[in-house]
Amino acid sequence: MAVYLPLILMGLMALATYWLVRNTPTVLDVELEAAPQHVPDYFMRDFSVKVFDARGVLKSEMAGVQGRHYPDTDTLEIDQPRIRAISREGRITTARATRAVINADGSEIQLFEKTVLIREAAQSARGEIWPRSELRSEFLHLFPNTEKIRTHLPVELLRGDGERFTADHMDYDNMDRLMQLGGRVHGTILPRKSKP
Repeated sequence: MAVYLPLILMGLMALATYWLVRNTPTVLDVELEAAPQHVPDYFMRDFSVKVFDARGVLKSEMAGVQGRHYPDTDTLEIDQPRIRAISREGRITTARATRAVINADGSEIQLFEKTVLIREAAQSARGEIWPRSELRSEFLHLFPNTEKIRTHLPVELLRGDGERFTADHMDYDNMDRLMQLGGRVHGTILPRKSKP
């Protein structure tokens, strides 16, 4: 009996081990979530989007040759965008570029390459004359909700009948009517024409 006791114990241990292996819950394979890829989930071609206020008055219109929405960044990328905005006073501002990137809520618009922003001449309700102005740069960052424009690249401002400014970068706040030009700033201001 003493000779067979170790064999019997080893057999019992093998059976217990087999029973444990069979009854132990298996670890489920955890499916790894793939990192989101920068791939568009929908496209638009030759499109136009219009925004109206609560009274049904047109506030802005955006058109483009092609648009792509990227779900990973929740942004819209537009080729050859054309933007037209109308202020409460009726002043028209247009912008065009080679490419635009717009965030989900439209609070930031980035315009890239050959960017031109034009604000047409107008007259305020108090009779103040606002001359036509034009901004040119390779990049403009627009903030429609706060009415700000920024660029870290060289910019050119044309205003009225011959005023011209260039700078290495710019910050513009339309609410405060304040433009800050930085870096190498050059400007040409013509004398006002005297009234006859």
